[in-house]
Amino acid sequence: MINVQFVSRCPDLQPPARASEHASGFDLRAAVEEDVALLPGKRILVPTGISVAIPAGYEGQVRPRSGLALRNGIGILNSPGTVDADYRGEIGVILINHGQELFMIQRGDRIAQLVIVAVPHSELLQVDQLPDTARGEGGFGSSGTL
Repeated sequence: MINVQFVSRCPDLQPPARASEHASGFDLRAAVEEDVALLPGKRILVPTGISVAIPAGYEGQVRPRSGLALRNGIGILNSPGTVDADYRGEIGVILINHGQELFMIQRGDRIAQLVIVAVPHSELLQVDQLPDTARGEGGFGSSGTL
């Protein structure tokens, strides 16, 4: 169970919810005060009006909505965005318009989805040499051709 709190200016917005029974993400809605025009090639920080209390050992991943990407070229600039377990501020979504037309954002529009994912706690250990692998230091494109 994830606790969700609305900021004071958002009592009219619907809480995050899954669009279907087996959906992975909870839809996040735009908490803009007035309609916002997102021009092609531009980006904007869109408030969602909510804060969440994610348990330790988990993170919230803010991901694009596939329909917005396909129909309008709207994505999330830092996809996926991360909401850490100790963050209690309002979630914001950095939308970018990769399309060729102006995109209007209205209050209550579904703009992204929040997926809660387990994150194992890891430590980094500095060593003098890493173990060998078949790939080695091969970089981009080194694992094969298309």
